[in-house]
Amino acid sequence: MNMNTIQAFLLEFQENDPANRVPKELAKNPEYTGRKIFSGLVCGAADADNDILASLKGNEEAKIDLRQPSEWLAGAKSVLSFFMPFERWITEENAGSDWPTDAWLHGRIEGQAALNKVTRALVDGIREEGYGAVAPSLDPSFILYKEECTSNWSERHVAYACGLGTFGLSRGIITELGMAGRFSSLVTTLPFEPTPGAYKGLLEYCSKCGTCVGSCPVNAISIERLKDNLACDAFMDEIKRAEDPYYGCGKCQSGMPCAYEIPGRG
Repeated sequence: MNMNTIQAFLLEFQENDPANRVPKELAKNPEYTGRKIFSGLVCGAADADNDILASLKGNEEAKIDLRQPSEWLAGAKSVLSFFMPFERWITEENAGSDWPTDAWLHGRIEGQAALNKVTRALVDGIREEGYGAVAPSLDPSFILYKEECTSNWSERHVAYACGLGTFGLSRGIITELGMAGRFSSLVTTLPFEPTPGAYKGLLEYCSKCGTCVGSCPVNAISIERLKDNLACDAFMDEIKRAEDPYYGCGKCQSGMPCAYEIPGRG
């Protein structure tokens, strides 16, 4: 596999796999049945010994203790990251109001299930070619430290290291196709050419317009500081209690200037 074949594989999945469509038996609204969840793709790669990834081990400022690629997989050569944007029906229906719409909940839950499926298939495909591969977020040794709002792997930080985009005030990653969607990643012994990042700073793509500040139902975002993860997480718990097994919010991604593109560069 190379980057071109991986991109083709992911796009083919989006187009043809039923997991990328809302199933009739789960549709919260009959009109959602059969609608695509993801459309579009941004991919990137970083060396396993990438300096950004190395800096995230025991990083108290970033509140993350990133387990390094070689700790996930002996002989690791590369880290791959990819972003799948939501179809616009999901983000457009979720813009405004203080509670997530059914459309967004489908994107968050059925969308994540689809993303997990294609990530596992990609790992299997690389292994079939004789290389090692592991998806840290799907591995049994992945740990989410909920009280500290951190973990031993971060799709967003890995995406930044792989050249996909920079952070916004909401702590989401703004890619060339915006931030409304989901990320996945894997570590592999298959070597890939690193993707050159077109940025130098953590918040370079964020215009700091403040739109997401006013959209947050729990005032967790500020122009002066990054998102208050504890407030956000408490709201997520509230949503899950009301919508179980669904949860998600996405108000800082829906209806934003950065929802579908880098602000000012569209």
